[in-house]
Amino acid sequence: MMLCEWKDFSTDTEIYTQAAFEEVVNDEFEAMMFEDDDIPAYIWTVNYVCIIKKGTRMIADISITKIPRNPVCA
Repeated sequence: MMLCEWKDFSTDTEIYTQAAFEEVVNDEFEAMMFEDDDIPAYIWTVNYVCIIKKGTRMIADISITKIPRNPVCA
């Protein structure tokens, strides 16, 4: 499901609001996509596509990988 409005989500250790996420990635939110979970799989910002991966430890946590949306190829 694709959302163009922020939907808060949480892990065992943190609650992610739009302001908190924008501070972490240092960019502005545009859209998010949920697959079969309460945690988004992808979040689009102005400059990045952020891949959200759940951790595999005992504590539910996530990692965020930022990929530039419009890479410059020289």
